[in-house]
Amino acid sequence: MLSSLATAASLSVQVTDRAGKPVADAVVTVLGAGPRYVPVTRVVDQKQLMFLPYVEVFHPGDSVVFRNSDGTRHHVYSFSPIKPFELVVESKARSTPLLLDKTGVVAVGCNIHDGMISYLYVTDAPYAARTDASGRVSFEDLPAGAFDVRVWQPRLPPGRPDLRRQEIVLGAEDIRTLAFPLTLRPDPRRQFDREHTHY
Repeated sequence: MLSSLATAASLSVQVTDRAGKPVADAVVTVLGAGPRYVPVTRVVDQKQLMFLPYVEVFHPGDSVVFRNSDGTRHHVYSFSPIKPFELVVESKARSTPLLLDKTGVVAVGCNIHDGMISYLYVTDAPYAARTDASGRVSFEDLPAGAFDVRVWQPRLPPGRPDLRRQEIVLGAEDIRTLAFPLTLRPDPRRQFDREHTHY
């Protein structure tokens, strides 16, 4: 065990906008050799008329549960080709688990509250995580080898594929940092908040 950890590599990724400000809720995937994945169930909450988290990362075989912490009913739906669905979630209740069996992005909304939106990013990459408020994510204990590192964020221009940095080669005990500056569209959630501040 100790020798395995001693020869493991680590990778940090910093995601910013073109002005150099940190970008939260970007999904960073690292494709290459990795451990076998065990499916899990993750919860997306609905609180103060928002989905929390805004972006969540899944693997095929995972399930999602929508929890309603608000005092009003939510009608959760998606028209995304990889997982179309409709669920009515009463106040203080939660949905049954919804299986996510295909890779891709599931855009989720609420038919009752137009400003609510969330994204379920389903990937078969062995390593995947979303950036925090500082725009960073770290992967520890990576095996030595070649990897593709990709970054996705909901505000990338339409039709833009994941940004790629091909063939990142990590040696044993390597400590690497990558920077990804993104050109992003305005946050639609902030626009919705501005339009409804007087209601």
